[in-house]
Amino acid sequence: MANRLAHATSPYLLQHQDNPVDWREWGEEAFAEARRRNVPILLSVGYAACHWCHVMAHESFEDDTVAAALNDRFVPVKVDREERPDIDAVYMSAVTATTGHGGWPMTVFLTPQGDPFFCGTYFPRDHFLRVLAALDEAWRTREEEVRASGTHIATSLAEALQPPSPYAVEPGALSSAVEILARQFDHQNKGFGGAPKFPPSMVLEFLLRHHARTGEADALAMAVQTLEAMARSGMYDQLAGGFARYAVDAGWVVPHFEKMLYDNALLLRACTSWWKATGDPFAEKVVRETAEFVLTELATDEGGFASSLDADADGVEGLTYAWTPEQLHDALGADADRAAELFGVTPEGTFEHGASTLQLPADATDPEWFAGVRARLRAARDLRPQPGRDDKVVTSWNGLAVSALAGAGAALGEPGWVAAASRCATHLLDVHVVDGELRRASRRGVVGAARAVADDHGNLAEGLLVLHQATAEVRWLDAARRVLGAARAFAAEDGGFHDTAEGAEQLYLRPRSAADNAEPSGQAALAGALVTLGALTGDADALRAGARATEAGLGLAVREPRFGGWSLAVAEALVAGPLQVAVVGTGERADRLVECARRSPSPGLVVVHGEPDAPGIPLLAGRPLVRDGGVAYVCRGVVCGLPATEVEALRAQLSAPPAPR
Repeated sequence: MANRLAHATSPYLLQHQDNPVDWREWGEEAFAEARRRNVPILLSVGYAACHWCHVMAHESFEDDTVAAALNDRFVPVKVDREERPDIDAVYMSAVTATTGHGGWPMTVFLTPQGDPFFCGTYFPRDHFLRVLAALDEAWRTREEEVRASGTHIATSLAEALQPPSPYAVEPGALSSAVEILARQFDHQNKGFGGAPKFPPSMVLEFLLRHHARTGEADALAMAVQTLEAMARSGMYDQLAGGFARYAVDAGWVVPHFEKMLYDNALLLRACTSWWKATGDPFAEKVVRETAEFVLTELATDEGGFASSLDADADGVEGLTYAWTPEQLHDALGADADRAAELFGVTPEGTFEHGASTLQLPADATDPEWFAGVRARLRAARDLRPQPGRDDKVVTSWNGLAVSALAGAGAALGEPGWVAAASRCATHLLDVHVVDGELRRASRRGVVGAARAVADDHGNLAEGLLVLHQATAEVRWLDAARRVLGAARAFAAEDGGFHDTAEGAEQLYLRPRSAADNAEPSGQAALAGALVTLGALTGDADALRAGARATEAGLGLAVREPRFGGWSLAVAEALVAGPLQVAVVGTGERADRLVECARRSPSPGLVVVHGEPDAPGIPLLAGRPLVRDGGVAYVCRGVVCGLPATEVEALRAQLSAPPAPR
């Protein structure tokens, strides 16, 4: 039977529209039905690219026996965590607090008032049926006890999740964070932690910024070694570019094959910083391939970028990507053995059923041969079943993509990437802003009802500000101001930000996190955007607000830097100045100065190029030409240097250490 999800905008919800489970979307209608029948709510949260979400769907939600139990004794509610991160965040806090771990699919049972009383993740079918029977019996015979348990969980979590005390932004705290990371660094495999191992994108950006400010060699080594290890591993698509979500092992050999927009946007930005810091041709290769992956595999017809590619194809994880020696021979003939040695494809296999993921421990000695082999393997792979695509356009992740593409395009001289970022930003502002209010997501040009959360505002604003720097177009600066103006509704008393706006739907607690997850926390994202806005405009209020928001998250980041990379990266920008570069004029001299500035790894650096006193661009005001030619003006904080007309002079000012704080 078709259920109530048939008209959803979320591809994840649409995957469940033909389940025999009588799913409802989250909303008052579902809670009213639970109150009317006086039954609990089953809240099932997942996302379209989640492998184990698919497994539980096939085992349980497509099963008539399970569906009958759910429909008779509960009100089933299905939520896409990517569309409603606020719901996901507050109930995931209950899952992790009561079970000791979290993940998706998330399975939570609620009272009709929304309090969680039993939490879990993936349940096999028979176990799930036993859980349903036990919870139904408990509700019918001990309802008050169950309700009291839910109230206790909700109250305890609200008390436990108070934000940490603010921590001052100062150089010593950032050096301490690097020392902690050095103790946690995996010297054998690179990265941090064991299996499963996730790409530490924001931590790597922090380390690269720290090195650029201080010259600290260990910070650079940890970042470069980790990025290169990932880019040579099975987690990176050696044929088409782009990073998978994470590796299931500590050595980055076998990925969880889903590819997410936010991972690739953040890693594109980090890899661009890697290239700026080192000039490594391999870094440039990874930047170019990752950008092309985003542009070719995730672009939507409307101008935005899709959320993800699935881990599965035809219900089999990794089917598209893994190779056996026999499959290499079918595709390459006489070149197969050489390719197998290069890519680490063995008879035993590194994945499942004798198949291997493709790795690239060392570059091929014959680039022309290698390019031909890649093209032939890619053509053969294109004939295989392909992963599904979640074509939902999420504001936050598209904001990250705008930042990454505009920044990389400006640095590497790729105007097509900047143009793609402009199209995306236009789509977001045209479709995702409804009656002045930012929405979370759209699909095929139709915007959803879910309101934007803090990271949507922060990441979109940052993207618009990077795009303004790449194009010198005033419209992006003006739009960023509006987005950040609306973010005042998220403000907390300590200068930080809640994840949801004042007046948003009330959940059993108001979510707020200073910790980065797979993307910057909403608080850190807004802090970074405010600092960038202040640097570009000289707005002291924006700089102060960004500094206060950074301080609000820095206490956690300094103690646990692996979970506060973006707060630390923003703090580096503050300690470094921030650094402003205005280049005025046209011609070869101005072009050389712009190229030098845009390729500088200096943290907190903002660059704008245009004519003197260009309307609406504060950084160009009062910046005259020198000897009728291009000139760069450099200011760090409130101190400005002499106008620079030569690249060497500009480079010296950019690399000069900031004044002691």
